[in-house]
Order: sequence, then C-alpha cells, then structure tokens
Amino acid sequence: MDNPATSVRKRSVVLAGHRTSISLEAEFWQALRAVAAARRLSVNALVAAIDAARGPGRPANLSSALRVFVLDCYRHGELSAQAADRSSEPAS
Repeated sequence: MDNPATSVRKRSVVLAGHRTSISLEAEFWQALRAVAAARRLSVNALVAAIDAARGPGRPANLSSALRVFVLDCYRHGELSAQAADRSSEPAS
C-alpha cells in the first residue's frame, strides 16, 4: 500500500502567463513551501524563478529542476528537515 505522505501531488502554477501542472511528491511541495516562506515569496513566484533560471547543465524537466533545487537548498543549509516538516501539506 502507498504511503499517503509520499504520494505524488499535482498542482497548477502560472509560468510566463501560461497555466501548467507540476507533479511532485508531497515532501517536495512541503520543502518548496518552506523555502518560499523563508524568502517571502509565493510558491508560484519561487517556481517561476526556478523555471526562469533553468539553462545548460540544469534539468530540462521542470519537476526534476524543482527536486534538484530542493536538494541544493538542503546542501547549502537554506532548508532543514525541521523547516520542511513545519510546512504542512494542506488537505487535498
């Protein structure tokens, strides 16, 4: 049986004026919310910035780019496991 906490969640965001859907595991959405809150941005604004920064040597797929971004935040100490845990997943 799948653990609901690790299930993939699809969310819609607006990038460059176009609505798009992104599928990520709940833990990655939690981490993105924590980083966005720390930077005083909306999740949509953070995702748009990550999307705009993609280029050579970075993942071409947006979901992959978001996962790599979250990993980089952990590596550079911007995000701790406790901070991501406090960013609870809203009920779907």
